[in-house]
Amino acid sequence: MAVLILVRHGRTAANAQGLLQGRIDLSLDDVGREQARQVAAAIGPVDEVISSSLARARETAAYFGAPTSVDDRWIELDFGEYDGQSLASVPGGVWEQWRSNPDFASAGGESMRALDVRVRAACTDVIQRARSTNVVIVSHVSPIKAAVAWAFGGDITMSWRIHLDQAGVCRVGAGTGGPVLRSFNEVLYGPTVAASG
Repeated sequence: MAVLILVRHGRTAANAQGLLQGRIDLSLDDVGREQARQVAAAIGPVDEVISSSLARARETAAYFGAPTSVDDRWIELDFGEYDGQSLASVPGGVWEQWRSNPDFASAGGESMRALDVRVRAACTDVIQRARSTNVVIVSHVSPIKAAVAWAFGGDITMSWRIHLDQAGVCRVGAGTGGPVLRSFNEVLYGPTVAASG
């Protein structure tokens, strides 16, 4: 059975430092490159890759060696004024707003609802292809969580209760009654890389 394979990009220096990246366009670090290499090897040959335009996603996508296109509906949430800030430096009230109000956006940023709308549209566009081809989407933590919520028929707020590792893999099948989540947060790279991630 062909599936839609959602892959979070490998690690960057900002990930290693616990920073919100959002739209900051960083490359993979050495650990991230090894994560991407091992994940692509573990998944094996695929028919098509769709990637966010950000460097960390495009670099991860390149390891699959398959025809690749860019679709920025899969780009990371824009954290606005908090892009590049440490998780700990974001005020508790801001986190509470993000968790409780899907329409909240920090100054210069994007709301979870806006992200959800674009990701659901992207999922709807690609899921039928997953009936006959293996399609890899290389994206970021927030869009992949939104795609999982879509597969469950759930609300975007459920993404706050989901953990997704760097280079984690989720698989969504095209069931007769709609999308079916077949796996979540598979870690397909070795323990040495996981320990340094």
